[in-house]
Amino acid sequence: MSLKKDVEIFFEAPAEALEAGVEGVDSLERKLIGKRPLHLAQEYLYNLGPGLTTGAADDDPSGIATYSQVGAAYGFQFLWLSLFSFPLMAVVQEMCARIAIVTGEGLAANIRKRYPAPILYACATLLFSANTFNLGADLGAMAKATELLWPSLNFALLVFGFAAISLLLQVFTTYARYAKYLKYLTLALFAYVATAFFSNINWQDALMHTVVPHVGFSSDQLLLVCAVLGTTISPYLFFWQTSQEVEEEILRGKTTIEERAAKTPRKHREIRDMRFDVWTGMFYSNIIMFFIIAATAATLFAHGITNIQTSDQAAAALEPFAGQWAFALFAIGIIGTGFLAVPVLAGASAYAISESFKFKTGLYRKLKDAYAFYGIIMVGMLIGLVLNFVGIDPIKALIYSAVGNGIVAPIVLYFVVRLSSSKEVMGNHANKRVTKWIGWITVLAMAVAGIAVIATI
Repeated sequence: MSLKKDVEIFFEAPAEALEAGVEGVDSLERKLIGKRPLHLAQEYLYNLGPGLTTGAADDDPSGIATYSQVGAAYGFQFLWLSLFSFPLMAVVQEMCARIAIVTGEGLAANIRKRYPAPILYACATLLFSANTFNLGADLGAMAKATELLWPSLNFALLVFGFAAISLLLQVFTTYARYAKYLKYLTLALFAYVATAFFSNINWQDALMHTVVPHVGFSSDQLLLVCAVLGTTISPYLFFWQTSQEVEEEILRGKTTIEERAAKTPRKHREIRDMRFDVWTGMFYSNIIMFFIIAATAATLFAHGITNIQTSDQAAAALEPFAGQWAFALFAIGIIGTGFLAVPVLAGASAYAISESFKFKTGLYRKLKDAYAFYGIIMVGMLIGLVLNFVGIDPIKALIYSAVGNGIVAPIVLYFVVRLSSSKEVMGNHANKRVTKWIGWITVLAMAVAGIAVIATI
């Protein structure tokens, strides 16, 4: 029997295993333990899903640019942000996923049912605008990174090519296969782990700055802190996480809201497995942030290169100090994370708007069954593509995106915490006291960050 089947028996159908008594369960545990490490690693990856891809998509090329700027400008000083933001990010994404599992619907659909529609429409519109600017900047960064590796390639053709590949995968690939592609694309982030080990990092100094906060109060430093929080705890991740949990439930055969929301003995197990997935994904996201800041601090900051504005600039600047391999890995990472983040940005907008207006929603649907949903994806991709050719500076595009996120994030987070804390909505799966307090602290932190970004700009 395959390892996958063994795990399905043990985790998905415990009653059958328990019928054999404790001895039967122990025997199955021994069988699983006896498997080769490679098989166990494969099974570990198999059990990860929306949480992993959501966390990895957070480290998109614009996020990489932000982390690179932090490391280049201030060295190891802000490494503590990778540790500080981890529990905030994980708790928020776990709330979003739990809302979807308990109610059987996405975040926008839940907000629409319980709060005034104009607020949701305004949030969805701002989200679409912010995501489109971010998407355009990411496409441009992917093209620039490819040009670094192969200078003879044409920028325009690269942007069109990347946009076309991403769009075709979203529209014409089944959700099951598409989700698998996204999962494998998360491996691209390991390029930044490898880059760090080419960078001659003082690990003792780096770890000390990770656990002991070093806070500056200059306007530039506060802006960077706000930028890191904004690019780490982003509104598009909230909508994507909830909708992907719904897609996963549909993939398991729960095609109606009633089936997905039904209180079954497996609901607790689904939530437990989701928490494992989400916390793994958010840890992955933040550990990559750590390695990007550390690598740029040990190379660029150490050699006086403190003004890095784009991810491809960071890649190019690395080569003289960290070597050709580090430069190549950093550039490859930009391309890989772009392929992961671009469809997530476009898809999050489509989920939010479609659920807001009660359109048919879901990547599991064919194009002919969800014209509005896929139309929103296409329009977002087209606008993002065009932004690379109308003279809008990519840094300004990211600033506009940051402003949009700064406005939307605390508003949407307010609804996330309220919904996930409601006994009426969540029943026994409502937030516990500690989770609720972490949620409200995150709302406050994102509100302050949003106000600071807007005021500074």
